[in-house]
Amino acid sequence: MRLLRRAGAALLIAALAAAVYALWRSGLWQKMKSLEDVREMIAATGYWGGAVYFLLMLLSTILAPIPSNVTMLAGAMALGFWPALLIGVAAVTAGSVLVFLAARRLGRNAVKRKVDSGVFNKYLPVIDEKKDMFLFLAMLFPFFPDDILCILAGVTSMPLSRFAAIIAIARPWGLAFAALAGSGAMKLPLWGFVLIAAAMIVISIPLMRRSREIEDWLLGRIRRLRPGKRRGGERESREADA
Repeated sequence: MRLLRRAGAALLIAALAAAVYALWRSGLWQKMKSLEDVREMIAATGYWGGAVYFLLMLLSTILAPIPSNVTMLAGAMALGFWPALLIGVAAVTAGSVLVFLAARRLGRNAVKRKVDSGVFNKYLPVIDEKKDMFLFLAMLFPFFPDDILCILAGVTSMPLSRFAAIIAIARPWGLAFAALAGSGAMKLPLWGFVLIAAAMIVISIPLMRRSREIEDWLLGRIRRLRPGKRRGGERESREADA
C-alpha cells in the first residue's frame, strides 16, 4: 500500500512537471502576465476552457507567476461564478495536496535544506503541536505563508485526508470574493467599487506595515491555547496534590 502511494505521488509530480514544460514550450507560460491574458487564454480554448482553467489554477497554487486569486478572477470572467469557484477550489486543494505529498516523499531533512531555516524552526513545532487548529486558522488569515505551511505539514504525522479537508474548508473563502467580482455576480455602482477599493487601501497599508507583528501575535495566541482535555487533566492533578 505504501509503495502504491509513493508511486501515485511520483506520478502526479511527473505529470505536473510535464504540464509546466508543455506550457513553457507552447509559449503560453510567457503570456501569463496579466488578468486579461489569462482570461483570453481560458476563453480561447472553448470546450476545454474548464480543463485549462483547472491547470492554470493548479500551477498558480504551486509556482505560476501570478497569484491564484488573479487566476480565479480571470476564470470567473470567462466561465462564470460557480464553474470558476468549484473548479478553482478543486485545483487549489489538489495543488496543496501535491505540495504536501512532495514534502512527505522528500522527507524532513530535504525539506529543511530547501526551506528557510528561520521559517522552518518557527512554524514546524507549532504545526506538530497544534496541527488541525493552527493550519485552519493560518489558511484563513493572510499573514501566514500558505504554501510553506503546506510543505511543512507534509513532514508531520498529519494524515493526508485531514490535511485535504482543512484546505478544502479554509482556503475557498478568499477565492469566493474573486469569483464574485470576476463573474459580475457582485454588482455595484462605480462609486461602490471606488469606496471598497479606497477602504481596502486604507486598511491594507497599516496591515502590510505591521503584518509581521500581527503574524507573531496570532502565533503567540495559538501557542497559548491548550486542548480542553489537557486543561482538565492539569486541574485534576492540582486538586489531587491539594
